[in-house]
Amino acid sequence: MHRNRHFLLSILICIACLAAPVAAAPFPVPGPAGSEPTVAPMLEKVMPGVVNISTRSRVRVQENPLLNDPFFRRFFELPDRPRERDAQSLGSGVVVDADKGYILTNHHVVGRADEITVTLRDGRSLTAEVVGMDPEADIAVIRVDADNLTAVPFGDSEALRVGDFVVAIGNPFGLGQTVTSGIVSALGRTGLGIEGYEDFIQTDASINPGNSGGALVNFRGELIGINTAILGSSGNIGIGFAIPSNMARTIMDQLVRHGEVRRGQLGVFIQDITPELAGALKLARARGAVITQVQEDSPAARAGITAGDVVVRINGQPVRSAAQLRNALGLLPVGTTVELDVLRDGRPRTLTATIEKPVAAQEAGAGISDRLSGAMLGPIQPTHPLAGRAEGVQVLEVEPGSAAFSAGLRPGDVIVSVNRRPVRDLNDIREAARLEDRGILLNIRRGNGALFVVIR
Repeated sequence: MHRNRHFLLSILICIACLAAPVAAAPFPVPGPAGSEPTVAPMLEKVMPGVVNISTRSRVRVQENPLLNDPFFRRFFELPDRPRERDAQSLGSGVVVDADKGYILTNHHVVGRADEITVTLRDGRSLTAEVVGMDPEADIAVIRVDADNLTAVPFGDSEALRVGDFVVAIGNPFGLGQTVTSGIVSALGRTGLGIEGYEDFIQTDASINPGNSGGALVNFRGELIGINTAILGSSGNIGIGFAIPSNMARTIMDQLVRHGEVRRGQLGVFIQDITPELAGALKLARARGAVITQVQEDSPAARAGITAGDVVVRINGQPVRSAAQLRNALGLLPVGTTVELDVLRDGRPRTLTATIEKPVAAQEAGAGISDRLSGAMLGPIQPTHPLAGRAEGVQVLEVEPGSAAFSAGLRPGDVIVSVNRRPVRDLNDIREAARLEDRGILLNIRRGNGALFVVIR
């Protein structure tokens, strides 16, 4: 009886196995002779397309300003010291076009490099040239001249779901090609302050220093992300971020075509919908992005967009947040027609606008006052945390060692007043600077704080 019961149980298990649906995913696959499942066949095809990148650059040595004073150096008989030093860094890249030699990587991997060397999996070392870079999205395209390259095919990052299995391939700590696996932990991560345009894939696949620019692939061996950052300053703690492949591919197309990303503008300031705003704007739920300001004579103004409109869809795609809308607009080239579904007073409307070239409004600080030499000033950028929340002029760049740098100005600072006069644009700064010939008093917003800077 006992033996019959076991026999019947075996029959039932066999029937259940035969009735179970067969998984559609091709990986992991059984190993030889029924051994453990493996992704090795996929990796054998993909890993030759992931490269190691090493760079060499010259960087300025930061030192106390007193050490730059000739009198101070003579008085203390200090020897001359080099003002620059060699710097090296390591990262990763992904071959995406074998015929043309195009490689995708991060801007922060190659952005300041004087020399770029690409090492292939077969041991070849090649000198690379920069095709184009986009600091805002941290994407760069470099090129090598070589035969027999292997490209990693693009996948559709929009098709990803939380829980999908992924594999990260890169060059962590300069050890050489390394593979880690995990799942997609979250999608559409923004507000991390890592880049200007953020729409990260979050994964628990280990991404360590040196993985930057490497490949995040699905189990079909398709590129679905460019590994970019980790959360934490002391190495991987299980939270890594990758730029979606669809976003990277759109940027790459512009970099290859123009050498830069030619972003246009719609001419609006936006913010997230809070529960309080949702109630005030007669919304069923707190999703979308609300228009807080429309610039005069902008594409948005001509399209009939007004402050208080809530954008819920862009070109048919749902809008979840202000960051997502900012990313979507930032990827549209000049001349593109965009369709926005908005809610106005709770009623739906569809508006159409054409993305236009932004008006160039930045100026070197030296053109305003010699005291501001070394700084590049311009309007508050749409990606700045204070965009739409403050009026002023943003410090776009500061040359190390310049008068502006020595006075304490830093990139990202927002000048809100000059000589105690509020400023909204470069003309306001120019007029306010002329009122005082003994120096310039700047009131600056930096991060969550504010400070005064005096330049004499």
